[in-house]
Amino acid sequence: MNLSDIEPKEIMPGYHGKLVHAERMSWVFWDVEQDAEVPEHQHDHEQIMHVVEGTFEFTLNGEKGVYKPGDVVVIPSNIPHSGKALTPCKLMDIFSPVREEYR
Repeated sequence: MNLSDIEPKEIMPGYHGKLVHAERMSWVFWDVEQDAEVPEHQHDHEQIMHVVEGTFEFTLNGEKGVYKPGDVVVIPSNIPHSGKALTPCKLMDIFSPVREEYR
């Protein structure tokens, strides 16, 4: 498969994801609009976020940081987190197990 062949889905306002699902994981390539926010939430899935382009403010378990290209954040299962795109961003998220609600 090629990413150019995958239609993006707007999973939440301003978050347009190209989704790839395997048996036990999901990989999401996000194009995020400036100022788009993810409200605080938590889930059973383990998650790894990678900032590819832009500047992204991310809060993990009450600790706020600003992340730039090359930064990686490991988000354990059931830990509260939220984020906001300070600029237009390209992010990658990996989830395990599969995010069935993203199919």
